[in-house]
Amino acid sequence: MSSAAKQSVESAPRKPRLGFAGLGWIGRNRLQAVAEADVAEIAAIQDVQASAVEEARKLSSDAMQFAAFEELLDQDLDGIVIATPNCFHAEQSIAALERGIAVFCQKPLGRNASETRRIVDAARAADRLLGIDLSYRAIPATRAVSDLVASGELGKVFAVDAVFHNGYGPDKAWFRDYLLSGGGCVLDLGSHLLDLALRPLGFPQVTRVQSSLFANGELMSKRDVEDYGVATIETADGTVINLSCCWNMHIGREADIEIAFYGTRGGAKLRNVDGSFYDFVGERFSGTKTEKLHHPEDAAWQWGGLATIEWIERLGVDARFDVEAEQLVLLAETLDRIYKISQD
Repeated sequence: MSSAAKQSVESAPRKPRLGFAGLGWIGRNRLQAVAEADVAEIAAIQDVQASAVEEARKLSSDAMQFAAFEELLDQDLDGIVIATPNCFHAEQSIAALERGIAVFCQKPLGRNASETRRIVDAARAADRLLGIDLSYRAIPATRAVSDLVASGELGKVFAVDAVFHNGYGPDKAWFRDYLLSGGGCVLDLGSHLLDLALRPLGFPQVTRVQSSLFANGELMSKRDVEDYGVATIETADGTVINLSCCWNMHIGREADIEIAFYGTRGGAKLRNVDGSFYDFVGERFSGTKTEKLHHPEDAAWQWGGLATIEWIERLGVDARFDVEAEQLVLLAETLDRIYKISQD
């Protein structure tokens, strides 16, 4: 090998060595996205169910296989992608971070603000990168709308309408168990909406929250798993966010997903197309006129792994703690207020 070629190889950044914990549908989807993008070395995979590991082996046959999460931690890893049930997110994320391993976790990061704060504190103490799979923020159409809102071109944004109505619902039993999940459709879908609403507004202080949660058509009176939730959220700078989300509602299509921002000089909206979970368009409004900001995605099914790939690319450059992770605590605190969980 020539000296120039040798220097080029030596200076090329090493692909991060990753472990994947939790190999259900979402875990395998993220694994497939990473494998196809070829941005990391998939070193190890783990799930308590042997059948899930076998399915994942089809995507990465060279990866070491484990049944126990603790075995995964004993490997030489730069990062772990966690897609296990919600109740394991805190203990697994903290265990990895305390070993000096960066973490990318499915949302919600924690079942409540207390768990979320513990994870973020652990990432800060370990000085390791922490990411969360709020996948809708990575869609190009989302970025077009968010950048427009953040630019100030819409004037003072005083109202946001955010909707995620799902004609289906989770097919795993643990989603319906409050102790395992920490909540229902608001935690599952509303976490996306809150992130999409608050991020381009600069995460203003939330001053007031009113909410109503339903389970099987009845107002909830105890800790349960809601399948319909609405909330009105007011911020210190005078913006009102109207949020609505549901599972298994009769909506006549697979999904209605949209978030609209209304300002004194214009409006903007992200919306799904024809009930799709994957095809989105961004629009800008001026009076009665509509301008397309971004058209539906090409190869839209791949967008689910975009946030994962972005985290890996960041990990390859700088694995240290990113202070943006502290915004995850603000999101979790707002979700707690929707659920009427004490902030003590």
